[in-house]
Amino acid sequence: MVTFPIMDTYEDMRFKGLDLNLLVALDALMTKRSVTAAARMINLSQPAMSAAIARLRTYFGDELFSMQGRELVPTPRAEALAPAVRDALLHIQLSVIAWDPINPAQSDRRFRIILSDFMILVFFARVVERLAREAPGVSFELLPLDDDPHELLRRGDVDFLILPDVFMSSAHPKAKLFDEELVCVGCPTNKQLLGDISVETYMSMGHVAAQFGRELKPSVEQWLLLGHGFKRRIELVVPGFTLIPPLLSGTNRIATIPLRLVRYFEQTIPLRMVKSPLPPLLFTEAVQWPALHNTDPGNIWLREILLQEASRLAAPHETGVS
Repeated sequence: MVTFPIMDTYEDMRFKGLDLNLLVALDALMTKRSVTAAARMINLSQPAMSAAIARLRTYFGDELFSMQGRELVPTPRAEALAPAVRDALLHIQLSVIAWDPINPAQSDRRFRIILSDFMILVFFARVVERLAREAPGVSFELLPLDDDPHELLRRGDVDFLILPDVFMSSAHPKAKLFDEELVCVGCPTNKQLLGDISVETYMSMGHVAAQFGRELKPSVEQWLLLGHGFKRRIELVVPGFTLIPPLLSGTNRIATIPLRLVRYFEQTIPLRMVKSPLPPLLFTEAVQWPALHNTDPGNIWLREILLQEASRLAAPHETGVS
C-alpha cells in the first residue's frame, strides 16, 4: 500500500487556502476508517489527527465522517473527494518526488502482487528463487484475487496484477507473459474417461471449478466456456486451482484446468487427461501495473525479471491424453 508520511509538526503549505498536508490526513482516514490507525499510518499523534479532521471539516464545509461504533463512516462528500485526493498524492509521489535507481543487491523494496495460486506454483516460484540469489532484501506480499483488483491498481495499493489478459483493465499498461491451454482431467479410476468423451458426456458429468473473491467470480475456464455457450454442472466449488487435482481423486468428477497445473501435479497425484470435445480453450497470462508506476525504476526492474522468467518457461506438451 502506498502511504504518504507526514510529521507531527509541520508548516502549513497552503494552495488556494488549503493546507496540502490535510489531503494526506484525509487519504489516511479514508484508507483506515479509524482515527488511531490513520494517525499511526502517517506518523501523527491522535490529537494532531483530530485537529486535522476539524480543519478538513471547516475547509470543505462538511462533516466528512461520522462515528458508528469504532469505525469512521465517510459522508458522500468524503467519498467523492477520496479518488481525486488519492490520484493527486500518487501523481506527486510518482511524478514529482524522484525515485532512486534500484540496486537489487541492496534494495529492501517490498512488492504487493495479486495473482492466482496456479500462477504462484508454476511461475512466480521461479521469480522468488531467482531473487533470493540476486536481490535477497527484496520481499513480496502475494495477495489472493480481489473482487475489484482494478480499484487497487488505480489507487496504487498493489504493484502488479498477474491475471489472464481477458480480465485486465484498458486503463493501465500490461505485457504478455505466456500462453496457456485448458485441458479436461479426472481420476484414472473414472471409467467414463477411458476413451474420448462427447460434448454431451462432458456436460452431464459433475465438475469441480475454482471461483474467487467474496463474490465467487468465475475463473478463466468458466469465462471461456460460457463464451462458447457451455454451462456445466458444477458440483464442487473451491477457492483456488491447486485444490482441484486432490479433490478429483477417487471420484467420477472432472475439471477443466491449465495444462501447466496438470504437469505440476502429475508426479504426486494420479490424473487422467482426456481429449476435450470442446473447441480449444486458450488464454494468455499477463502482467499489469499502475500507469503511474510506468517510470518507477523498481517497477521497471521487476517487470523485466517477470518477462525474462516467462520467456524461459518451457511450453508443456499434452502427452498422456486418453
